[in-house]
Order: sequence, then structure tokens, then C-alpha cells
Amino acid sequence: MNSTEEKKERKFLWLFAATAAMIIILLLPTPETLPEIGHRALAILVFAIILWMSEAVSYPVSSAMIIGLIAVILGMGPTLEDPTAVLGTGPALKMALAGFSNSAVMLVAGALFIAAAMQATNLHKRIALVILSKVGSKTKAIIVGAILVSFILALFVPSATARAGALVPILLGMVAAFGMEKTSKLAALLIITAAQSISIWNVGIKTAAAQNMVALGFIEEKFGVTISWGEWFIYAAPWSVIMSILLYFIMLKVIPPETDEIANGQDLVKKQLDELGILTNVEKRLIGISILLLFFWSTEGFVHNIDTTTVTLIAVAIMLTPKIGVFDWAQAEKTIPWGTIIVFAVGISLGTILLSTEAATWLANGFFDLLGIEGMPILGLIALLSVFNIIIHLGFASATSLASALIPIFIALATTMNGDFDTIGLIIIQQFVISFGFLLPVNAPQNMLAYGTGTFTAKDFLKSGIPLTVAGFLLILLFSATYWKWIGLL
Repeated sequence: MNSTEEKKERKFLWLFAATAAMIIILLLPTPETLPEIGHRALAILVFAIILWMSEAVSYPVSSAMIIGLIAVILGMGPTLEDPTAVLGTGPALKMALAGFSNSAVMLVAGALFIAAAMQATNLHKRIALVILSKVGSKTKAIIVGAILVSFILALFVPSATARAGALVPILLGMVAAFGMEKTSKLAALLIITAAQSISIWNVGIKTAAAQNMVALGFIEEKFGVTISWGEWFIYAAPWSVIMSILLYFIMLKVIPPETDEIANGQDLVKKQLDELGILTNVEKRLIGISILLLFFWSTEGFVHNIDTTTVTLIAVAIMLTPKIGVFDWAQAEKTIPWGTIIVFAVGISLGTILLSTEAATWLANGFFDLLGIEGMPILGLIALLSVFNIIIHLGFASATSLASALIPIFIALATTMNGDFDTIGLIIIQQFVISFGFLLPVNAPQNMLAYGTGTFTAKDFLKSGIPLTVAGFLLILLFSATYWKWIGLL
């Protein structure tokens, strides 16, 4: 049996395991404290988690399966209000598709259009090259430049994969220009730094990662509260700034480069900039739209009351408008990963179902009892949840899927606790931890893109990931005890 057949066989076994686990849970007696519809929702959740963790099928395919299971399994069961009445597949299907009407899904879709516009015009590559051209050719300066590029691109490119796609090839070119192998320590140092810094700024900026939208979608659905771009930045950016500084020192310590300077690096950057030529009119228009977009994002609630999603969709409409726009629909539809939007919407649907059927509350109460966290100080609770969050992330290749599974449980947990803390703040802090993804290449798409270059091993990545995860965890606790209390997040 060749490797392809073995892979297919392994995926089929995982799919079989997911189905078997779901059926076993459905056959178990329903606990007295759990409604039957909640019992059925938990069975679907287990099926989804096994598929997401194993990648037995692609994420969009798993989403189609989840929609069908919700419609059939919940539809053939009783309603929450009346255990003697059958819900019906029609109402159950509406529940499965409810996520598509969530405003957070539209924000993700809009963000993907912006990322596609950046790719269509190559503006993201120009931004990366301009910044790297200013930092010089010393290795330490290039590391700083890579981190700085990650931050700047995170402001304008709402896709971690797109940001990695812009930065990684440039850094590889600089390594090649110096005449070094892509398996050199320098190559590993620069590429891992790029991937890790992208994950760091997924935390710092609301629109930098789809998983942030998942959490905010649940928060808005449950509490009717909207977190603006500026509020998120005030909460999270200081954490990301400190982590970026720590990343610089950690990377130099764990993967010291063979050389202190890339002699031909600046020549390569200049050559690539020259190849791009002068700013085109399309790029100029995109820069103008992006700056206006950033202005409206960051001033929501201060200068105006237009929400982030509305602003983003208006920007997308302008980008697609003939004459004044930057690309057309034919270009956009080829670049946008439509499956991501489907996965995102179905994740929100499943999470909302867990909340509305009381399944999430039942799980949270069980978690309560198992860990004995009743009366635990808020700092201890954050520490415990964060460790759990970090460990379970090891099995997930998608932070979006992880957020879909965990955030409803965290919401239920936070709302059933009695304590002197802000419920929404606790949930947002756990969302920060969901974005970590520092340990393994498979924990984030940008990590896998970087890993695909062949510049480093999983062991190399882990060498930087362990100290980064420890530092991030300790910084979460420090901020929870100080800064986030001072500004009213907790």
C-alpha cells in the first residue's frame, strides 16, 4: 500500500471513529440535567471535533456533514420547550443555517475580499519589501523587520495565510541571495520568526484572524454587546507588543544564525522593488481605501457609530466598483477561499445550538464539578482555562474550529459562575489564548505555509514554540492581574 492509499485509509478510519463516537453518545441514556435536544447536540459536537482534529475530510466538507446531521438528528428529536413534540427537519435546518446570517460571517467574507485585493495588486508584497528595505542587512535588523512587517500587514490584510504568503518568499529570497541553503539556521530563524509573529498579531488586532470573529459573533449573539476594533486593540495590542519583543530574543537564543549580516540582502529587496515598478493607480486607490478603512475601524465609538462589519462591506463594494475600484468579481472569486466562509458560518451555527439547547451549560457545569473551580479566584480560573485551551489546541489545525467548539462552553461557564469579574472579559481573554498556535506547525495555516518551505523541522518550531507559549501564558496572567483589571476588561 503506497502513502496516498495509507493516508486515505487513515482518513476513512477517523471518519468511521467520528461516526461511531456520535452513535455511541446518542445511544447513551440522557442525563436528567440535560435536555434530549442538548444530548443530540453534544453527539454532533463530538463528531465535529474528531473530524476537525483529524482532518478526515476537508473543513468545508465537514461543514456540509454537520449541517445535514443537525437537520436530521435534531429534527427527529424533541423540542427544548416540549419533550413530547418533534422539532422537525425544517426548523432544525434553520438552526443549522442560522450562522450564515450572523454579521461576523459578513465581516470575515469582507476581510477575505480585502486580502484578495491585496494579492491581486501585490500591495502586501510592496509593503513588506519597503519595510525590509529600511531595516538594513544585519540579521538582527531583518528579524525586527519581519516582526514589523507582520504588524503592519495585520492592520491591512485580514488573513494570516495571505500575510505569510507575502513575507515568507521575500525572506527566503534574502537567504538565497546570501548564498545560504534553505536548510541553514538563518533560514529557519527568519521563517519561524515570520510565522510566530503572525500568530502574535492575530491576538493583537481584531480583524487579523477569523477566529476572533467567531468569538465576537457568539458574544454579540449571547450578550448583545459589540467590541469595536479600537477597544480590541487597546485590550490586546500591548500584549502583542511585549510578545513581539520577547519573540526577538527567544528566536536569537534558540536558533542563533550562522552570520550577523546578509551582505546581498538589501540588493535583493531593491531588485524586487524595482521589478514591482512605481506605484500603480490601482495600488494608490487600494492604499487610500485601506487607510480610510483603518481610520473607520479604529475610531468606531469615538468619531462615529458605524460598526466594523458595515464599514468593511462598504469598502469591499468600493473595491469592486468599476473605475474607482481595484479589481473585479472575476479576479476576486478565483482568490477567495469560499470554504472558509462556510466553515465559519457552520461553526457559529453549531456553537449557537450548543448554547440554545443548554448543551454548553451542561458541559460547563460538568467541567465545574470535575475541576472543583467553584469559588476559585479569577486568576486561578484564567490559568486553568488557559492551560486547558493550550493543550486542546495541539489537536486542532484550525483556530476557527477551536473557537467554534470552545467559546460557547466558555460562555456557559462564565455565565454560571459567581465572582467579581467581567464575564465578557473572561471570554475574550480565552479567545486570545485560542490564537496562540505557537507549538506545532499543524496548529495554524501560516505555520503550515512556512513549514512547507522545508527550512525547518517540527522540532525546530517546537524549540521556539515552548518558550513562546510559556511566555504568552505568563503574560496572560500578568495582564489579568494588572492591566486588564485597570482598564475594565476584567
